[in-house]
Amino acid sequence: MKKGLVIPLCLAVLSTPAFDKAVQAASPKGNNIHNSNVQAVKAETKYVNVDANSSLLLRTKPSTSATKLDGLKKGTAVLVYAVSDGWAKVKAGTKTGYVSAKYLSSTKPGRTAKTTSTTKTTTKYVNVDKGSHLLLRSKASTSGSRLASLPRGEKVTVYSTSGSWAKVKAGNKTGYVHASYLVNKAPDSSVAKASSLSITTTKYVNVDKGSHLLLRSKASTSGSLLASLPRGEKVTVYSTSGSWAKVKAGNKTGYVHASYLVNKDPDSSTKASSSPKTTTKYVNVDKGSHLLLRSKASISGSRLASLPRGEKVTVYSTSGSWAKVKAGNKTGYVHASYLVNKAPDSSAAKASPSSKTTTKYVNVDKGSHLLLRSKASTSGSRLASLPRGEKVTVYSSSGPWVKVKAGSKTGYVLASYLASADPDASTEKESTSNNHNSSDKTPVSTVTKYTTANLNLRKGASTSTGVIEVLDKGTAVKVYSENDGWAKVEIGGKTGYVSTKYLTSTAKKPNGKITTIHHPYDLSLDEFANIEMKVSPQTDTNKRYIRSDAIKLTSKTTGVVQHGSWNVRDGAGTKNHEVGETLKEGTKVTILSTVKGDEGYPWYQISYNKAWKKATNNEVKYYLNPANFISDPVRSLQFLKLTTTANLSAAEVNQKILAGKGILSGKASTFLTAAKQNGVNEIYLIAHALLETGNGTSQLANGVQYNGKTVYNMYGIGANDGNPIQNGAAYAYHQSWTTPEAAIIGGAKFINSNYLGVGQDTLYKMRWNPDSAATNGYASHQYATDIGWAYKQVNEIYNLYNLLDHYGMTLEVPSYR
Repeated sequence: MKKGLVIPLCLAVLSTPAFDKAVQAASPKGNNIHNSNVQAVKAETKYVNVDANSSLLLRTKPSTSATKLDGLKKGTAVLVYAVSDGWAKVKAGTKTGYVSAKYLSSTKPGRTAKTTSTTKTTTKYVNVDKGSHLLLRSKASTSGSRLASLPRGEKVTVYSTSGSWAKVKAGNKTGYVHASYLVNKAPDSSVAKASSLSITTTKYVNVDKGSHLLLRSKASTSGSLLASLPRGEKVTVYSTSGSWAKVKAGNKTGYVHASYLVNKDPDSSTKASSSPKTTTKYVNVDKGSHLLLRSKASISGSRLASLPRGEKVTVYSTSGSWAKVKAGNKTGYVHASYLVNKAPDSSAAKASPSSKTTTKYVNVDKGSHLLLRSKASTSGSRLASLPRGEKVTVYSSSGPWVKVKAGSKTGYVLASYLASADPDASTEKESTSNNHNSSDKTPVSTVTKYTTANLNLRKGASTSTGVIEVLDKGTAVKVYSENDGWAKVEIGGKTGYVSTKYLTSTAKKPNGKITTIHHPYDLSLDEFANIEMKVSPQTDTNKRYIRSDAIKLTSKTTGVVQHGSWNVRDGAGTKNHEVGETLKEGTKVTILSTVKGDEGYPWYQISYNKAWKKATNNEVKYYLNPANFISDPVRSLQFLKLTTTANLSAAEVNQKILAGKGILSGKASTFLTAAKQNGVNEIYLIAHALLETGNGTSQLANGVQYNGKTVYNMYGIGANDGNPIQNGAAYAYHQSWTTPEAAIIGGAKFINSNYLGVGQDTLYKMRWNPDSAATNGYASHQYATDIGWAYKQVNEIYNLYNLLDHYGMTLEVPSYR
């Protein structure tokens, strides 16, 4: 017969009549006992011997299916009449019934203390490998159901041991574990000898400025992320085990790498003036970035404002890594490590007291412009766009702004974009005058290249300059120029320098499975281009050329149009197409390069005050033709079906993609919610928002007052070119986007209902809408007027996908007759 350890048991039992018959056979009247299953006994007293917290069931007949009469506690005295097949007929109090005979003993349990007495309990500790768990089961068998997983060091109360199993209590659960994994002392107690576990210590996070230390749910890199702790964050340390420390940060308890904890605040040297006196300091962040002013000294504090580089603040106090400051009329908290004693760009104005004027030059990227505003604020109206190399007169400076005169207009510009010398004064020495015979250089055009390793993006062309960020292997960057082993590149709105030895022209092949489908249209490329030309498509390309004798040079890189009006072409030579624009006498231009035309005469590649220009038919046709992009792993992503999702984790997105991205930082879960609710690819949503908001720093993204409410717009929806901020704010107001989260989710709904939901579910179809052109014969419902809009979106999408190991994507490629 198969025996079990605990009640209920599966036993082969006799029926009650059979049992009674066996008892009769075992009575003194029978001289011989022939039934070996029946044990003849005199009525005697025995005692229930079960675990302290268990009961022995008294049943109406010898079967586990019989009705229960009572539960007999350990030590209960019973009168035994007979025993048969493991069952005993007993009397307990006034009740007569049947119990399992194996749980009866001749002596009252507990009276004799044997070596492993069940009456005593002992305390032991779980001793498994770090990161492993010991299973607590419902019975002493691996087939027992799992009640709990006990971590290394868990304290348990041991009731009894049988074979390789121990009956234990862990927390409020009682069950069975393998006894070989229990020890008398906590396995990690030795690491805490010098400082008892009852004693906690205070330490500080010591990571690089701008970095964060991850707080995890367990002492392993596989633990889920609970929080990101900034440099200088104060934590309470409970214990240390190996390389991990158990800490409390704010209201969260978890595990961090102990090597990043120190006894003193790493920035405590800034506390020399922590008295009640106030001090004046300045925001020192990268150009174009902002420092967040929060409602409390924690990254969980609500955002009160975004402070630009050079903003003057009054510091009230410093505590740990946070400073309490007043900026304008708002008081809150900022990271103290981004405050300095002098305005970061003040050196640009040292040589000239405010009473004197100085001459400076606009120093922006080639082809870009510096905005002249009506007041020292990004909310000031635009008076003019000043090209690179433009000479200005500086009257005074205030924080990051300077008052200047440019031509006949006086206004304000950001001082960080002014230089003491013409930025192009040392270039093109061979062709700086009206002598054109040695000026047939090919203009430098931007190209896309890819990093072959994790690579530092630096502020200058030297390893001694600061690191802006670390680019992941395979990241796509836009290359402006290469010189002496360094390349000037742009990535995600940030411009810096990387080593050319770690760049390649070949994109990393995608990790995921790509499915390509073709969608035919009853339309030729020529017909499509002609349809598009009727709606004045725009371009910001600098492929604009004018013959050199049309220009009178005013410096090595600037000039003015002379002698009437001149046509502008899309290439060097009269055989190239006119772009439909005429420059009149007196128009100022910036000369980007000098090129020999097809007839042998020198032409200038130029940019001028009009940043956006009407595109030519050839330019439109180039961007319409899928054959120019489909073989490129990056450019082909404009055909990505945006109704497919990438199944990302919020923690990974916050850590790898959104960290340091202004108001978008920490918003991964909102993007994932927006994607799931609206059927939009989350990679696209994030890339779109990063592009439209300038990595989370734009005015619309950080909140604009409209009709008494602060509204947000994360995708530039409704921000038409005439007055983008007011138009975008008006749209956000009518949609009730009064929080960043509402703008992210609401914008995704707009994108789905207005584009993806009506069939425009690729970037290419959003921009060009070939269905409308083929069906109706005219252009309609297009997301942008920029012919390069879809082309410009894909770098960021590629870089985000590059962070993933496994995914699937579908490309829908149009084909024209």
